[in-house]
Amino acid sequence: MSLPEKGRGIEELLAEISRLRQDDLPVRGGKVTAYVYDTGRPEVHEAAARAYFEMLEVNTLDPTAFPSVVEMERQVVGAVAGLLGGGSGIFTSGGTESIMLAVKAARDSRPAGGPARMVVPVTAHPAFHKAAHYLGVAVDAVPVDPVTFRASVAAVEEAITSDTVLVVASAPSYPQGVVDPVAEIAAVAAARGVLCHVDACVGGWLLPWLREAGAQVPPFDLSVPGVTSISCDLHKFGYSPKGASVVLFADPALRRRAYFASAAWPGYTVINATVQSSKSAGPLGGAWATFQALGREGYLELGRATLAAARRLREGIAGIPGLRVLGDPESALVAFGSAEVDVFVLSDEARRRGWFLQPQLSYAGIPANIHVTVTGVTLHGVEAMLEVIAESAEAARERGPVTLPDGLVELVAGLDLDALDDAAFGELAASVGVDLGGSGQPEMAVVNAVLDALPADRREAVLVRFLSVIYT
Repeated sequence: MSLPEKGRGIEELLAEISRLRQDDLPVRGGKVTAYVYDTGRPEVHEAAARAYFEMLEVNTLDPTAFPSVVEMERQVVGAVAGLLGGGSGIFTSGGTESIMLAVKAARDSRPAGGPARMVVPVTAHPAFHKAAHYLGVAVDAVPVDPVTFRASVAAVEEAITSDTVLVVASAPSYPQGVVDPVAEIAAVAAARGVLCHVDACVGGWLLPWLREAGAQVPPFDLSVPGVTSISCDLHKFGYSPKGASVVLFADPALRRRAYFASAAWPGYTVINATVQSSKSAGPLGGAWATFQALGREGYLELGRATLAAARRLREGIAGIPGLRVLGDPESALVAFGSAEVDVFVLSDEARRRGWFLQPQLSYAGIPANIHVTVTGVTLHGVEAMLEVIAESAEAARERGPVTLPDGLVELVAGLDLDALDDAAFGELAASVGVDLGGSGQPEMAVVNAVLDALPADRREAVLVRFLSVIYT
């Protein structure tokens, strides 16, 4: 795009945005089972959008300039702390930033020594690996139980060394929606004098309402002895607009370790609570308004509907020939696999029918599978979803698994990707039927099959090239 010579009118711009979005997945209605969270209540989303717009141009860089930021954040963080066992918190842009701050606080709270390390179950979110990469912390990955998919307490304990600054547990872990044994992991960490972070980015604003609705949810928050920090995304089951998360610290002194201040320059005072400096207060306004629009009763009603939908989905999947639910999830995240049909083909078949079911690659002994995030709107469409899953499974059975050209995986595994420019990589992808420059909703089974056959480090290298080509 080149910059237009003259400014364009708002109606023309909105029409252009509509055209650009014509191939996007829908963000409402429940047919997209990842990335978006829908209450099924348009008035709540409208309230959030209007509050977001009202705070759009307010800059959170200097809270003394905009007192509204301080008051809104106190209220939002206070509500989260009230639900998750207390503590002092920071409003962030999302789970990755919340996790980044928790890792920074842990790293900076230890006395000088060897390289800082953290113990992370293999099912923990990649945001921990990202934080480790950015902050110079080494990761010690530990296995999970192959049947329950929960982190192994014994493996966590064995992995702790004198350089360990943080131990991680998930409530729940995203891939299979199960809650790690938080109390046991936190106790092991405390006994060794190590901080313990609970990643409740998905479950922090969900599990308490599911528990109140009757679900059996184990203790996981700051009320658990040994848990020193916890992250909770509000743009997930808090149903706020994107860009809203909170990280809570049991000790205010630990929260201060997450801050960054610099006086080594002649300009304005720099003190940041988050990784970002200037940022819009829109997401904060949206989160505040969503809390106010729903209230306790609204969230409890959504919790009841979500719990009912998740139970029906697990029950329905178990009744579809060839499919099985992985583990026994306490949350509203459901993963299912199959030894009889190609789940990547199944996912593509669901896309043909207007539904997005998220494929997940195999890793650490966990098979490739399909992931579904159940939200407040899902109950209204759960029977239709089950019908699509059954039809897609049967269609995938008839099509058979993806057949890759002989030698393709070995070729990709051995490629010197740095020697290929983006155009050459795009041509290679096109030669096996993968159009990286096409429009519409693409078929991804071939891509996922290739990635699934590669070791993790090669998957990462290929994914970087995919992204580079897409944006070229």
